[in-house]
Amino acid sequence: MKAIRLTITAVGMLLLSQCELPRLPLFSSRFEVVRRPLLVLPPFASQSSMYVWHGSGKPGPLSVNIDLSEQKAYLFKSGQNVGWTYVATGRSGFATPTGTFRIMEKIADKRSNRYGMIVDRHGNVVNSNATAGVSRVPPGGRFVGAQMPYWMRITGYGVGMHAGAIPNPGSPASHGCIRLPRDMAETIYQHVSVGSRVSIMR
Repeated sequence: MKAIRLTITAVGMLLLSQCELPRLPLFSSRFEVVRRPLLVLPPFASQSSMYVWHGSGKPGPLSVNIDLSEQKAYLFKSGQNVGWTYVATGRSGFATPTGTFRIMEKIADKRSNRYGMIVDRHGNVVNSNATAGVSRVPPGGRFVGAQMPYWMRITGYGVGMHAGAIPNPGSPASHGCIRLPRDMAETIYQHVSVGSRVSIMR
């Protein structure tokens, strides 16, 4: 009986030794090293991860593809990707339209004629989220349109790309326009023309 127990124990030890994991040097040689992608950033925003631009000096007209689900715009010259940027498009109740558009006008220093703030007669802000013709203006006060630098209109009803706040990258935040980081708005503005293509998809 004791001999049978010893035999079973020996067989068990043999089986366990065959199931042992390979030692680290043998096992680790089967893994690939995964490296983070290298971000090519413009020199004037080397600390930023809001956008990537490497299209300066590359030939061809610039086109813009905006993905609403990612809240990102992808930039192309002659069919080659030359960068990307976070955007902030229309939040709930202020949908950004989808489809293919052309830039209709460019204005470097524009103010909104619809959204902005109300100031009193002394210039103090009394309503920082006002709509022209809807929000009450106190006696002596006035409506001041929101700044929209590097405005690039894409519809006849007031939707365009421009520099603006992106409070939560990856999330919508605007009244329907496509907000861009200021440096990238300026860059895109410099590389597009009236007629340049802008595609927007969900």
